[in-house]
Amino acid sequence: MEDVNTEEKLRAALETHPCYSEEAHTKFARMHLPVAPKCNIQCNYCNRKYDCSNESRPGVTSEVLSPEAAMDRVGTVLEKIPHLKVLGIAGPGDPLANEETFETLRLMKERYPELTACVSTNGLALPERAEELYGLGVRFITVTMNALNPETGGQIYGSVRWKGERLTGKAAAERLIENQKEGIRICAGLGMVVKVNTVMIPGINDGEIPELVR
Repeated sequence: MEDVNTEEKLRAALETHPCYSEEAHTKFARMHLPVAPKCNIQCNYCNRKYDCSNESRPGVTSEVLSPEAAMDRVGTVLEKIPHLKVLGIAGPGDPLANEETFETLRLMKERYPELTACVSTNGLALPERAEELYGLGVRFITVTMNALNPETGGQIYGSVRWKGERLTGKAAAERLIENQKEGIRICAGLGMVVKVNTVMIPGINDGEIPELVR
């Protein structure tokens, strides 16, 4: 009975999630909470030196909020936009490299259990933290995967920080790709809905995208 109820809740969440439903995109709102400034990898295409209100790039935000401030902001937005249904944590760094992410999720579960929690990650720390995310109510996870071939990944990622060690080149890409695949397997096994995003870099990874999609 519990499994049926869980499936029904997930189906209902999908119907009100703008990222997964074209119909929901016109009826319900989502909000990103910038509570995670630190990152555990360095992408060669990521420039965090400036921010502009007229654009949206990975790794930047006009303001980083504490978990408490983020909850206050959610309350303010809900008063003005009652059709808010989804709260996402996507950075500006990697959410799983910041304990503030998990504190924010704990507060969200306590204060706004009716809202859907989403997390976007590069996937490096996903195998270690997937079950914790699930326990905090996260049922939607997005993993940014830009390569399957470590040689290609070595051109995309400048460095990866893993277990206190800084990896570069092919070694960095191998570790990241393996963790991404394992993290996705774990999340799918838990019953989470997993979405994969890809940054297309012409001349670098564009030829690998069909295989990455498969």
